[in-house]
Amino acid sequence: MEKQSPDTSPPSQDHKHWIEAQDMLKRRLVTEDDFTWKLPTTTSAEEEVEMLRYVGGVDMSFSKEDPSVACGTLVVLDTQNLQVVYEDYSLVTLDVPYVPGFLAFREAPILLELLQRMKKSDASVFYPQLLMVDGNGILHPRGFGVACHLGVLADLPTIGIGKNLHHVDGLSYSGVRQLLEANENYSKDFITLIGCSGHVWGVAMRSTQGALKPIFVSVGHRVSLDTAIRIVKMTCKYRVPEPIRQADIRSREYLRQRQMGMSE
Repeated sequence: MEKQSPDTSPPSQDHKHWIEAQDMLKRRLVTEDDFTWKLPTTTSAEEEVEMLRYVGGVDMSFSKEDPSVACGTLVVLDTQNLQVVYEDYSLVTLDVPYVPGFLAFREAPILLELLQRMKKSDASVFYPQLLMVDGNGILHPRGFGVACHLGVLADLPTIGIGKNLHHVDGLSYSGVRQLLEANENYSKDFITLIGCSGHVWGVAMRSTQGALKPIFVSVGHRVSLDTAIRIVKMTCKYRVPEPIRQADIRSREYLRQRQMGMSE
């Protein structure tokens, strides 16, 4: 989700407030499974077991002409067929600068509003049981990326899906590529990202056969890494899980159409 927009540092006082807010929210972070539903592959003798059916995806797209103009998008997919059952958009002008490590303060308020709007609508029956975020979870310099931030504020199980690797705790993209290439002859399609400290940050996953460009999956909130991996595999048709892919495609198209309309 970290689209390139002006890298203007905020005033130092704002920066301090952001760190304090992250630290406060991080105390509420849950990194284990904390939900009532079961995965569709789970068998149970019980009747009326709630299954994971509705998975949301959120993304932000930015105008090439004016990076302060953005489109926040929420989609919800049915896991039975990976078809979109709900979509909503928010076209905004941002006044919060992009600062590496603090993406959530720029984007989370817009995405949270989309979730709240859905909860109050007639489509609330499709409200996501789990949310995939185009951005990182605990795979983050302060261990609390936008997927964690949004998950805690929305009180939703979330998974971070990064397209780029944060170089934290000795992790590097070149090192990850070497490990993936060395692992080509094995059936395992991901490698665990273990930092120099021994901490597990997430996994680098080749979500399609033969793909060398991985995605980076990390815990957001209320989901364990093992469960996150299973859900990502369930929802991948291409490199990026379908909830994120559809949010990205539709976000860019919505923004393009609105800008065309304004220019006519």
